[in-house]
Amino acid sequence: MKTKGLIFTTLALVTLMFFAGCEKYDDNGQTGSLLVKITDAPFPIDLVEEANVTITKIEIRMEEDSTEYPFKTLFEGSEKLNLLELRNGITETLVDMEMPAGTYNLIRIYVDSASIKVKDQGEFAVKVPSGSQTGIKLFIEPGLSVAGGLTSEVLIDFDLDNSFRLQGNMHSPAGIKGFIFRPVIRAVNNTEAGVVEGFVMANDTTYLENAAVWIEMADDTLTSYTDSLGYYALTGVPAGSYTMWSALEGFDTTSVDDVAIVEGNLTIQDFMLTAVEEDGEGDGDDGEGGEE
Repeated sequence: MKTKGLIFTTLALVTLMFFAGCEKYDDNGQTGSLLVKITDAPFPIDLVEEANVTITKIEIRMEEDSTEYPFKTLFEGSEKLNLLELRNGITETLVDMEMPAGTYNLIRIYVDSASIKVKDQGEFAVKVPSGSQTGIKLFIEPGLSVAGGLTSEVLIDFDLDNSFRLQGNMHSPAGIKGFIFRPVIRAVNNTEAGVVEGFVMANDTTYLENAAVWIEMADDTLTSYTDSLGYYALTGVPAGSYTMWSALEGFDTTSVDDVAIVEGNLTIQDFMLTAVEEDGEGDGDDGEGGEE
């Protein structure tokens, strides 16, 4: 069954939700329920209509499994997803199944094909690296435990901005020569992460579309772009205190310090951007400053 919902009700790109079957791992055959959902780190959509990937298989590895092939198949088939439809909190459920209790530390996603459709320039198919044969490996750190009475989540997030690399000039009449697909994906233990969302405005009544909002961490940058209502959401943000930025062409970049992200909670952070003054604006109002 496939469902869509808002991030603050179901969180996540690929969100794995584990409903525990026992207090701690043992081998008595107890199980928990597993949901797999998919979303994406936003991509600038003013010139892009679609960013498609076709997933054919998803596997997960149990840390305690010492067998020759410790992976369990979560999904096998063909699921084409337009990742641009999964932004700012919208998710797609791919898996809903029972799973043995234990700790899971690695996910493997098999991507068979990918393409990107640019407004007025058509669709560009891209070559998929070995992920279609060997799978794209994503380590879950820390490992995700399936335990009785608890709900655990892992977020798997496609970074479209870096996964589809442009060849050519998107803004040139000569157009785009193509794209290179090098999937950039992160896996986050959502049990220890939170969500930040809000609006970007020019004033109390003007909401800004396609404004960038981002958080820089030690080894990663999380970025979102506002929708037509000026709304953004960043999911799977590790708990902590961060500086956040927002920017849009024609406006000064604005930052907010000490934004607290609490695990399992929603943080609201709005931005008010100021329009950049044009060169010379405000000069010579009193007649001074001219040539003598």
